[in-house]
Amino acid sequence: MGDAILIGIAMGVGGTLAMDVWAWVLNRAAGQPMPNWAMPGRWLAHISRGRVFHDDIGKAEPVGGERGLGWALHYGVGVIYGLLFIFIMGEDWRAEPTFWPVWVFSILTIAAGWFLLQPGMGLGWAASKTPNPWKARVMGLIAHTMFALGMFATAVAF
Repeated sequence: MGDAILIGIAMGVGGTLAMDVWAWVLNRAAGQPMPNWAMPGRWLAHISRGRVFHDDIGKAEPVGGERGLGWALHYGVGVIYGLLFIFIMGEDWRAEPTFWPVWVFSILTIAAGWFLLQPGMGLGWAASKTPNPWKARVMGLIAHTMFALGMFATAVAF
């Protein structure tokens, strides 16, 4: 049980780190803006005050430490996903990790962003209120594929 917890935590961190490296590569190679983790941090802080959905999280009252809170949310969710995956798959998968299950799981996790985080921050369901929703969706699917690659590489390393 202890090994599974350790592996799940490491997979979540490894997957999230892979997403962040991918964002950095896109920033350097294509000028893609880096994610602003302050806004998810602000959103999380406002949830604790009883408000889940906003028209525009950028116009909501700023919260002290929101950037740090956003980064903690980002990595915390990654760890939760890593733990959830490792307990769903069990010992057989841990003994012989394969990519397809972790990739399918990682693609499914985008639902939380599309149907909770994005509408909560005022971006609409699956980024429908953004200037280019399909670009945001495709970029999200690619980022979650990077998450899967990071989780898989971490599992193989263990």
